[in-house]
Amino acid sequence: MKNAVTRLGNITIVGLKAIFRNKLRSFLTMLGIVIGVGCVIVVVAIGNGATQSIQETINSLGSNFIMIFPGAATQSGARIFTGQSTMTVEDADAIKAECPSVAYVSVIMRTAGQAVAGELNWGTSVMGVGVDWPFIRAWNLSDGQFFTDADVRSAAKVCVIGQTVADNLFPQGAAVGQIVRIKNVPFKVVGVLEKKGGNTMGQDQDDQIVAPYTTVMKRLMGQTKVNMIQAAARNATGVQQAMTEIEGLLRQRHRIPPGGDSDFMMRSQEEIAQANEQQMKILRTLLLSIAAISLVIGGIGIMNIMLVSVTERTREIGIRMAIGAKGRHVLLQFLFEAITLSIVGGLIGVLAGIGVSALAAKLSGWPIVVSPMSIAISFGVAGAVGIAFGFFPALKASHLDPIDALRYE
Repeated sequence: MKNAVTRLGNITIVGLKAIFRNKLRSFLTMLGIVIGVGCVIVVVAIGNGATQSIQETINSLGSNFIMIFPGAATQSGARIFTGQSTMTVEDADAIKAECPSVAYVSVIMRTAGQAVAGELNWGTSVMGVGVDWPFIRAWNLSDGQFFTDADVRSAAKVCVIGQTVADNLFPQGAAVGQIVRIKNVPFKVVGVLEKKGGNTMGQDQDDQIVAPYTTVMKRLMGQTKVNMIQAAARNATGVQQAMTEIEGLLRQRHRIPPGGDSDFMMRSQEEIAQANEQQMKILRTLLLSIAAISLVIGGIGIMNIMLVSVTERTREIGIRMAIGAKGRHVLLQFLFEAITLSIVGGLIGVLAGIGVSALAAKLSGWPIVVSPMSIAISFGVAGAVGIAFGFFPALKASHLDPIDALRYE
């Protein structure tokens, strides 16, 4: 046992001396492993962060969130949005009254404009909604109150502003009760929405002004057709049933025959999240493939350098065998060198990957989640690469004939 430990210690010392004897060559050999492992860490971190962001968006919107887009048509076998709306306020009222699986419904009217308050102004989006909208979006107010159903019926000039708009138009605070002019129409601020942050597309959800849809339609847009309808099912498990009821009702109201193409589209928040997640999976697979190729190239580099090392040290191997070293001892020595290069390269790659992930999070503002599992897997893969690509050169060294090795010049 003591001899085995001593022998292993000698193998380790000889192997480390061989690695440090050619520092630059050893580092260049490890570079492929460093890049591959670093890529794995960064890709997994970004993927985990994106998944977390999508899940937070679902939670903020509610998993029972449904959007109904008007103006759909089939072109070349694909359903697309044409921009020609055929939906009305009466359609939204009918959904609320006749679809038992639907809890809340709101008309959505979108426009944009320059909001002016005193000497300050801010370009933002303006959205006309109904009183159910904050329940659909699960969006509370940080100050004031939401406008009422009476405000919607009378097309009152009142509004609720997002936190970004409040910060830019009323930097001193106390936005509630102030007047904001949009396209020369004065609106009284009755509330400020809680801060939500960006959505899955990176858009600032707090950069908007919300007003009664009747006011936006009559005073800002001058149109009677609806841009969109948002709805919420009574619970997350009833989303598909709610969508089925809405589709049947709108087909009936729009006189669309069975089997005919509808003039609207529906999407649930879960479907949108799944589409985003699918895109992230494709991107993640692509980047992981690149990382795998880098690891293979790094492994080939290790094999190449180890073969060169065996050739350079042929006489040394012959001397060791002549004084009693066995073939397995030589094999272990060279295998140890290959594994050491891989593990050290993996360690540098992990540190580089964590550093790049942190830098990306700081510069881009993306959520980045470094997974301990990805670090462990990276180490394991690095070690496996060292064993797989270092075994052949080590085996070749162990099979050298001592006499031929001693004659080698």
